[in-house]
Amino acid sequence: MLWNEKPYHSLDYEMKKQYGQKIYKLALDGGMTCPNRDGTLGNNGCIFCSGGGSGEFAESRCAHISVSEQIEAAKETVIRKMKPEEGRFIAYFQSYTNTYAPVSYLRKLFTEAISHPDVGILSIATRPDCLSEDVILLLKELNKQKPVWVELGLQTIHEATAQYIRRGYSLPVFFDAYARLKEAGLTVITHVILGLPGEDKEMIFDTIRYLSRLGDHGTDGIKLQLLHILKDTDLALEYEKGLIPVYTLEEYADLVIDCIALLPKEVVIHRISGDGPKALLLAPLWSGNKRMVLNTLAKRFKERGICQGDRYLG
Repeated sequence: MLWNEKPYHSLDYEMKKQYGQKIYKLALDGGMTCPNRDGTLGNNGCIFCSGGGSGEFAESRCAHISVSEQIEAAKETVIRKMKPEEGRFIAYFQSYTNTYAPVSYLRKLFTEAISHPDVGILSIATRPDCLSEDVILLLKELNKQKPVWVELGLQTIHEATAQYIRRGYSLPVFFDAYARLKEAGLTVITHVILGLPGEDKEMIFDTIRYLSRLGDHGTDGIKLQLLHILKDTDLALEYEKGLIPVYTLEEYADLVIDCIALLPKEVVIHRISGDGPKALLLAPLWSGNKRMVLNTLAKRFKERGICQGDRYLG
């Protein structure tokens, strides 16, 4: 019997259950932009978004570097962490909006990635308002070769917050995209930001409850992302005026555990904090110490009587 080392349905646990080994993520750059940056919806992106479009950890892309070359370069950065028997990867298109391009371009890009012999899964981060029917048909086609995940940046279900952060679409747009992706047989992972300005715990829990009720068992996966305040963002200007409170590590640990407790056990937890690039991070500074964050979370799970392997947290 496979033992879950974490007290929640972690991605590591799910990958070992499906593939018998840890699967490492390779962050790639598809060379796209975003409707929130090119003037279609706006020019400055979401209020929290850095100039790199949340892709600072992706392999840098130049015109002459192919997807396959990016994959090989990214492998070199993670190979030292791997055990000898491990060797499968998730090709993760992370930067900006990765379906915001003509289908002919996307077909070439994604086909090259999914055809790489070491890639077991294709994961695509995008916006729900950038998923036309022809794009979904392409992803459905690729999903017959290897699993395709689509990561949607919801962040919150509350329309006032969405307007403040300049998300650029309403909640029904998210639900429509989610429903069409699921009808096409695709895996959907939803991004939620914890600590958005103006949101208290109950508002955050409303977002988690909404996602827990999608489909038969909630969203397939979820990323719980701490709000990072990064240099040279509009959110940073608000923070420097003293308008943006931030969590302590202890407050955040309890909030994460409470959020996980609201999710069905089938939902895979892909992330419980997230990493802000240290060169850009203004606050909270404790989030830059990933080991400390994970150790604190593990300690708090234990203090609250939630043990390893316990996937029923409610």
